[in-house]
Amino acid sequence: MPTFAYQARDAAGKLQKGTVEAASSEEAAVRVKAKGFFPTELREQKVKQSAIADTGAVKKKKRKGGGISLGGVNKKQLTMFTRQLSTLQDAGLPLLRSLQILEDQQKPGKMKNVLGDVCDDVEGGTSLSEAMARHSRVFDKLYTKMVAAGEIGGVLDVILQRLAQFMEKAQKLRRRIRGAMVYPVVVVVVAIVIVTFIMLVIIPKFKEIFEDFGVPLPALTIWLVNFSSWMAGTLPGQKFPGAIIVIATPIVIMVMWKLIRKTRPGKATTDFVLFYTPLFGPLIKMTSVARFTRTLGTLIHAGVPILEAVTITKETSGNWMYERALQRVHDSIREGEPFAPPLRDSKTCDALVVNMIEVGEETGEMDTMLMKIADNYDEEVDVKIKAMTSLIEPMMVVCIGGMVGTIVVAMFLPMVAMIKSLNEGGV
Repeated sequence: MPTFAYQARDAAGKLQKGTVEAASSEEAAVRVKAKGFFPTELREQKVKQSAIADTGAVKKKKRKGGGISLGGVNKKQLTMFTRQLSTLQDAGLPLLRSLQILEDQQKPGKMKNVLGDVCDDVEGGTSLSEAMARHSRVFDKLYTKMVAAGEIGGVLDVILQRLAQFMEKAQKLRRRIRGAMVYPVVVVVVAIVIVTFIMLVIIPKFKEIFEDFGVPLPALTIWLVNFSSWMAGTLPGQKFPGAIIVIATPIVIMVMWKLIRKTRPGKATTDFVLFYTPLFGPLIKMTSVARFTRTLGTLIHAGVPILEAVTITKETSGNWMYERALQRVHDSIREGEPFAPPLRDSKTCDALVVNMIEVGEETGEMDTMLMKIADNYDEEVDVKIKAMTSLIEPMMVVCIGGMVGTIVVAMFLPMVAMIKSLNEGGV
């Protein structure tokens, strides 16, 4: 990042000189003003290429465990780092020493390399929040803004502790939802494997037996035998086995879903449809409300300005419906209007949520109210997931039982006719 030399006047009119790192002259001016100075001159310092090479060599020496890193930084790693950093800061260790300790204990990989860069930047005089902001794929806006608020207020250890708690609760919520989805997914996969095996191995053997005995087949059995032939690719004129389609269809749907979700219109459409889906809509609503209220409450408690807090919450909400609602809230607050009315008009939150936010706004306890809403909705999500699981499990059992029962009946009917004809022939 370029370094700018500045000359400025302080509040008393005295001349002040120094340097700041910034991406542009406009950003440099903002940083000088943040120090309480009025800039009179700004110029970018030219650094010789040899000096840059030497600096890079020094940094590489310092990070012996660096190099090419495979993969990224997962949420669990980041949460653990945040918790450990808050503990070290609470114990009174200097920030740089704390970062170096945490860097040393990391295994070679992305996190170790990132912490090495952060250590170098902090040692060079950059603030922790600015150093982290240079690695936006690891430390998002929510993270860096809270760290910046902690630095300004001199309560970095407290902010890191709250940030760790926030991340732990978010992880817990994700685990609950994923855990609820494991059973149905496993059952569906097992069912597809079993049915495919029956169609490709068992049914063809029965088909040969029925053909040898010349037994007339009922309509259900004919359909099942034809389906088995289609799966095996033995129907007249068939170019490839139907089993490929059966196996590939779920994979294609998943890939298409991910690709659609990556586009702005696709994400907006799918979020809108899922929001009003009877089965998943209420759960999506609860998890989204819990997420945005906890994020916003954490930011406000950390001292982040309300407009900036709403913007960050909007960007990290993860749902288009709530992004749109929070954008309206942002516009309302910017015009000097209250927080609650645009949220009520969006119909994305229950009346209880809006009323609690309204009370928090009036009493000046907005962050407390938001955290209470988040805790309450976390519990509601637990109840909803248990209810959905108890509903889905018997439905899956009935569906699989129905498929297997249909196959058994289809195979049993011609066997009864075959046994009957054998008995008549014996008589």
